Amino acid sequence: FADSTLLKGYLVYDNKQKGKRPGILVVHEWWGLNDYARSRARMLAELGYVALALDMFGDGKTADNPEDAQRLASEIFTNLKIGENRFMAAYNFLKSQENVDSSKIAAIGYCFGGGVVLYMASIGIDLKAVASFHGSLEAIVPPKKNEVKTFFLVCNGADDSFTTKQQIDAFKTEMDTANVGYEFVNYAGAIHSFTNPAADSLGQKFDMPLAYNEKADKESWLEMQKVFKKVFDE
Repeated sequence: FADSTLLKGYLVYDNKQKGKRPGILVVHEWWGLNDYARSRARMLAELGYVALALDMFGDGKTADNPEDAQRLASEIFTNLKIGENRFMAAYNFLKSQENVDSSKIAAIGYCFGGGVVLYMASIGIDLKAVASFHGSLEAIVPPKKNEVKTFFLVCNGADDSFTTKQQIDAFKTEMDTANVGYEFVNYAGAIHSFTNPAADSLGQKFDMPLAYNEKADKESWLEMQKVFKKVFDE
């Protein structure tokens, strides 16, 4: 629960594995906590992590059209304290799991969720790393200089019409100014939602510039694994 709102997350791990391991939060796209976010949590569990796909919209709400998705996402981005409380409820729940090394928590996010994890790291939540896949760069507050220890990985489609060069330049300047470790990767030919195999059908259905890009999807997932190995000293 956060602010009396029921949050319906999805926790997954390999129960054949013994001992404590890092925990990873997964923040969904603006569609809400759906099968895609859950599938990414399962993929993280296969890598040996405890993964929690969290519910930013509350009560497990999902959207099946862009208008509802925009409304749900806006409710978070126009009241970031609600978003922060929901993120922290999931963060504390994950840290409290007996098979999680509470000193090794990271977060990944997609589209809306990418913006969420960048924001949460920027305000100083103790995360070893965050990875944003085709995420929003708009909601980020500049990190305070020398105070944010999180490593930021941003995986962006080079042809994503939702992300402007000005936003990218501003992000890099803010990271450099704050002395934050980061990696910004542009994937050639990739557009918005490049990691989601359902992107093409969603793009056609709603006349939106979305498309899956298998090469960028696989390369960005490997890049994330490299970052996690580094920050978790694996």
